[in-house]
Formats: sequence, structure tokens, C-alpha cells
Amino acid sequence: MKDSISDLFDPVMVMESEWSRGSSTSDADFAFAFNDSNFSDRVLRIEIMCDPVDTRPDIEGVTTIADWARHRKRRREDIKKENGLSLSDVTPLPDEQILNGNQPDMDDCVACENQDEEAVAMVEECPSGDEAANSNDSNWSMDCSAGALVKVKTLHISSPILAAKSPFFYKLFSNGMRESEQRHVTLRINASEEAALMELLNFMYSNTLKMTTAPALLDVLMAADKFEVASCMRYCSRLLRNMPMTPDYALLYLELPSSVLMADAVQPLTDAAKQYLAGRYKDLSKFQEEVMALPLAGVEAILSSDNLQVASEDAVYDFVLKWARQQYGKLEERREVLGTKLARLIRFPYMTCRKLKKVLTCNDFDHDVASKLVLEGLFFKAEAPHRQRSLAAEESASSNRRFVERAYKYRPVKVVEFELPRQQCVVYLDLKREECNNLFPSGRVYSQAFHLGGQGFFLSAHCNMDQQSSFHCFGLFLGMQEKGSVSFAVDYEFAARSRPTEEFVSKYKGNYTFTGGKAVGYRNLFAIPWTSFMAEDSLYFINGVLHLRAELTIRH
Repeated sequence: MKDSISDLFDPVMVMESEWSRGSSTSDADFAFAFNDSNFSDRVLRIEIMCDPVDTRPDIEGVTTIADWARHRKRRREDIKKENGLSLSDVTPLPDEQILNGNQPDMDDCVACENQDEEAVAMVEECPSGDEAANSNDSNWSMDCSAGALVKVKTLHISSPILAAKSPFFYKLFSNGMRESEQRHVTLRINASEEAALMELLNFMYSNTLKMTTAPALLDVLMAADKFEVASCMRYCSRLLRNMPMTPDYALLYLELPSSVLMADAVQPLTDAAKQYLAGRYKDLSKFQEEVMALPLAGVEAILSSDNLQVASEDAVYDFVLKWARQQYGKLEERREVLGTKLARLIRFPYMTCRKLKKVLTCNDFDHDVASKLVLEGLFFKAEAPHRQRSLAAEESASSNRRFVERAYKYRPVKVVEFELPRQQCVVYLDLKREECNNLFPSGRVYSQAFHLGGQGFFLSAHCNMDQQSSFHCFGLFLGMQEKGSVSFAVDYEFAARSRPTEEFVSKYKGNYTFTGGKAVGYRNLFAIPWTSFMAEDSLYFINGVLHLRAELTIRH
């Protein structure tokens, strides 16, 4: 027992255990000692100031917690340099050390809750004169002048207990306390921070919180970040993570001040918020209007997902451009956001070449940025399939997933085009074994569009019954996108790689005069039943991938 007590109060052990590992030095419950002079060596004087007008929650036009959080985030950008919390700003006085902790960037969703539960030994001092007249609990927030002293709270504290939980308090108590009689420390906070600070101090003694609502816990979380109490940040994060998630709360978690978001203790909470948004809005076409109204943090969470349900990466690019134009009216701001934030979330290697050409001429992107992204996409397309899979695997474990393919509604294809001696294109479509297996018994999968002679075409793979309806089989079809009533005569050939040579073997040849919306193909491409096609010893799956090729030539 002696060793554990010495470890708890030894500054060296504190620095090695609590702050470096980020875990609590002890689960001991010291609640009995909170604000008790018998177990305290210092007096903490808390000066509670009236909140600046711009940081009060009753802001006109703010109707949801997410709207209010976004307003506060803009305000934080304006005031963070003026009100930074730093021990270097503290000047020790003869009898007490004062720390100005007045940071208006703290969330103030919660009014002064649980004050009636504070220890009875606490002394509340009321300011005199006009300040006293304005310190009534029911109306001070409306009547007092910004920065005016509302009231003072004094409580007894144990510096070893607070220092063991917080590098902030450790530095505070070891900085400038040269004489033993200098026992008083003053903190200056906004009134909106009072409840959260009191709850935080209680936590540092008891390792538990009385507050249970999400707004109140967020206030405590931000107070814990401000005063560097990592164990409380983890505790709040865990409680919030276990509460029902909503879009507003998910956005609020992602829009916390950067200092909070950088903390490892909050990472599981922000990860949960991102997963919630990505899951809720994975079908962009279904929720497009709602997603268009989301802030940047929400859009980033959604676009980071591999499970985004979109027709193709072209659709992701179109959405990002539309969102950026709606949210950022100024071209300079739009280019900044696209170049530094959103471009990395668009997977350019999986966009069609036609769309990549449009990126180069899009004025919303900086030209150098656009050129780099398009070249990267084209170089990836030119890589051999095994090299593409290698690049994707390398990035699958990182946050940058530009080479990782999403679950597109339309499967990507690789296209080689020729103008001479005849207009021709060769299209490569790869399907994984599990994708083919999911087609049974009557499914189909479509490729991305590709173009020949100015007309759009697509491939579709089917599981269907053979012409005699005796068994299921694999079919491949070629279709022309509907564009008017243009007639288009095309020679086409389907081929597939086959073992043991792994070379492409022709399976079907034909010609067809297309009109808008028409398709042609072969119901049983391999002339075998579905069970034989999908068998483990199938000749057509090489390392679990079916390699298909279609050659199209315009007939004159």
C-alpha cells in the first residue's frame, strides 16, 4: 500500500504513468476529500465572469445543436488567438497565483446545473455594488456586461490529487509557489463553464460524473481538454459513444475544437460519428438534398467510406463539385476547400477518361492540382492489374484510399480506343468470384459507360436460364445508351481469359445495328451450366477473378 501511495503522489511517477500512457494513475475514490480542509493543502478561488454576448446559446437563427456548433466554430476562428489558455500568461502575485482561463470558445449548452449538489463547505462570494445587483442566478446571463465578475467560489483542494490527474495543474502548482504560505490559486472562467468545471473537479477526486446528458458531457469534455485531464476525456467520450447517435450530434462531435479532436481520448467518439454518418448517408442519390446541406466535416466522413452507394466515381466528383459551389460562393474559397480537403476523397483513378478530361478544364480546381490528380488517375489506369491491386492494398491500411475501389453500382472498365484504320475500342471488365456468385439466380451487373463514335455503350453480365430453360448459366450482353433514334452498326466480339494458358479466348462474335436503348449478347457465354462455371476448378476464374473482353468496331 505504501508503494502505491508514493507512486500516486510522486511527480516523476505521475509524468511517466498518467501523462505518457494517457491512463489513470489510480482508480481510488477520493470523493470524501473533495473540498474538505482536513485533506487539502491549497485553496482554489474561482472567479466566474459573465459570458461574452457572442458566445451565449440564445443566438438568433440557431435552431439545432449542430447549427449552434457551426456558429461557435466560426466564432472560435475569430477569438482563439486573443484568449488562448497558457501558463506563460500567469503572473504570480505575493499571496496567490491567478490564472485567466476565460476562453469564450467553450461550449455553453449547459446552464449552471447541479449547483445544489456542490459540497456545503464551498463558499460563494457575491460581488458588491452594481455587480451584485446583476448576479442573480435567474437573469445574470441576460443583464450583466461581458467580462463582468458575476460571483466567486472558493473551495479546498488537494494539489497532489489534481496534479496526478492533470499536467495543467501539475505545472500550476509547481510554478512560482516558492513559499509555503502561498496557498491560494485563482482561476477565472466564463459563467457557462462553471457547471462543467465543478463536475470536472469532482471527477478528479471520484473518477465518476453526475451529468448524463450529451450537451452536459460535451461541456465537461471540453473543460477536461482545457485543463488536460485525459482520463475524464476518455470517460466522457465513452459515455457519449454509448448514447444514441443522431446526425446533429455526430456533426457536433466532428466539429469540436481542433485541440479536442487531436486528443487520442476522443478518437473513438469521432470514429463512431464518422461511421454513423457514412452508414446513414451511404446512398447519395436517396439523401442528396439532405447531404447537400451538411457541413464540410459531415461530407468528408461520407466520402471517406468504401461502401458509398453510387453509380460510379464520376457521380462522386459531380456531387463534390455541386456541394462546393453551393457552400462556397467565392472561387478562391472553393478552390482552397477542393484542393486541400475534398480532392483527396475523390478516387480519380476510378473515374472515366471522359470525366477526367473535364477535370482539366474545370475552373473550380487549381490547374496544377487538377493536372496532378488527372495524371495520377491515368497512370493508375495504365498499370497492370496486379500492380493496381498492390497499390490498393498498400493504401487500404491508411487514411488515404484513393486507389481503393468502392462498391460502385456500375463496374469500372479499362478501355483502349483506336481511330485508325477503323473506329474501334477494346473494353476490359473484371468481375470477382463473389460478385459473380451474387448474381445467382437472376441478378445482373452493369459496367460503366464507354464510348465509340460519340455513342455511349455498356456491358452487362447476367445469371439467367439458357434458351431451353433447363439450367442457369452466365450471359454477357452489350447495350447502347439511349440517345435519340440514331442507328449504329457495330461488329463485336466477346472473349475471356481461360486456364491453363490464361490467354483471352474468343467466345462469341456478332454484329448488330443498334438504336437507342437496345442490347445484344449471348445468354450462355461459356456453353456450360452455372454450377460448372462457378466450380472451384472452373477454367475461367484466375486468382478469383473473371477477366472479360469486348471488342467493338464500327461497320461502314
